[in-house]
Parts: sequence; C-alpha cells; structure tokens
Amino acid sequence: MGAMEKIGEMIATGAREYLTFRLDQEEYGIDILKVQEIRGYEPPTRIANAPNFIKGVVNLRGTIVPIVDMRLKFNCSKAEYNSFTVVIILNLHNRIVGIVVDSVSDVMELPAESLKAAPDVESVIDSDAVLGLGSLGDRMLILLDIEKLMSGVDMELAPDVV
Repeated sequence: MGAMEKIGEMIATGAREYLTFRLDQEEYGIDILKVQEIRGYEPPTRIANAPNFIKGVVNLRGTIVPIVDMRLKFNCSKAEYNSFTVVIILNLHNRIVGIVVDSVSDVMELPAESLKAAPDVESVIDSDAVLGLGSLGDRMLILLDIEKLMSGVDMELAPDVV
C-alpha cells in the first residue's frame, strides 16, 4: 500500500487517537488501541544470540514478553535508561510485545485534515511501517503502523506476531 492509499484510508476512518512517545529528538505516534499498558523500565532477562535491539524478556503476570529497545532499532544515539524511560506493552493480534522508549508524552486525537503522507526517503524504518505524518500546532508526529514494524523479518520474533 502506497503512502497516498495509507493516508486515504486514515482520512476515511476519521479522527484517531495516538499514544505519542519520544525517541531521541523525534516524536512518534502509535494507535492507542494497540497499547495494553505503560510500565517503568526494568532490566529484562537477556536472551542469547538475540539482535542487540531485543533487550530480552520480562515476566508480566505469567506472560513472557519480549522487550524491543526502539532507540537501538531506529539507530538513535546511545540508549540511556533514566526515570523517564518507559516500556509500552502492546497487544498485537493476541501477542504481547514491549517496546522501550525515552518517554511517553500523551494521547492525541488527530483530525483527518492534519494527516500527511510521509516523504519517500531512505530510512532505518521500513516505509511500509510509516503510516504518515500528523501535525497538531507546532508538533509533528511520525505515525507508525506498529504491527507492521513488529512483524518485520529483522525482529526475529515469532512469525505469529502479525
């Protein structure tokens, strides 16, 4: 699906709510309906031979949850963990995955007219995983299709994630 088709589909469905988070200097948004909970960062149990951006797993009330550090995945500057670092727990087709981000901002409702197609540029993010750009006031969000992003071959997560 091309950028214009993605934006057309988003506009057709009307305003949507996005959880916004920061990675380095950029602000991203993901569909709030994919978010199960937000937790403080705790060091996960490391998994041997996993890619460097898969930090390990945590036990979340009996469910083993893989933890992906989005700063490492997106080749941001060195990942530093502080009091603002959080893990967003996602429910993607009945599969639980956690993503580490610098901070969570808020939940924003973006009206259809604020959505724009993402520019076609080379990026560490798969272009299919970028829905577009959303602007509200002076803020610009990179809107992600988190399901597509988490189902990429490089994620090395189970094939049933998406």
